[in-house]
Amino acid sequence: MEKEQLYHYVDHTALKPYVTWGEIETLCREALRYEMAGVCIPSCYVRQARKQFAGLNICTVVGFPLGYANAASKLAETTQALTDGADEIDMVINLCDVKNGDYAKVQDEIRGIKCAVKNKVLKVIIETCYLNRDEKIAMCNAVTFAGADYIKTSTGFGTAGAALDDVKLMRAHIGSDVKIKAAGGIRTKEEMEAFIQAGASRIGTSSAIAMLGA
Repeated sequence: MEKEQLYHYVDHTALKPYVTWGEIETLCREALRYEMAGVCIPSCYVRQARKQFAGLNICTVVGFPLGYANAASKLAETTQALTDGADEIDMVINLCDVKNGDYAKVQDEIRGIKCAVKNKVLKVIIETCYLNRDEKIAMCNAVTFAGADYIKTSTGFGTAGAALDDVKLMRAHIGSDVKIKAAGGIRTKEEMEAFIQAGASRIGTSSAIAMLGA
């Protein structure tokens, strides 16, 4: 694929805990310049980014990166992010509930966030590096039945990032209306293309320009 096409798949990401507003400004300008899918930034910058970059698709994260905040806290985070101007929400599931086998609780939490998001986009981060195959399949079902728009592999803060086999597994088990976002550890143009070929509709990365060139 041409680099111009690949840029359209990218959520240009800056989520380090010490990221500055200057870095966020640069990220947003780059996303607009290269016509990326959007930016993924900390919620503390959403209002400022929306004010300065009116035409930009802005995503932020909820329950990030560990996911075990209670559902009410995640809902409050989501509501504030939407008020501030977020277009998309990337939420982290409660992995404790997954490990306890309480998949219905995970599904209910996702559904509650989707109800708040309404017609905007909800992506659900399942942090594949901590899950076994059966748990991954269970999360594909939970994301599908809760009505989320995307299932996402990773936060980028876990022990591993996106894996092709996980994207292929997701593709086989999610509903037809659910898309896939691969994120974490994608470092080359060839890897981007492989994840897209495997079924990913978005690529979350902070390294798009280094991979694809200006």
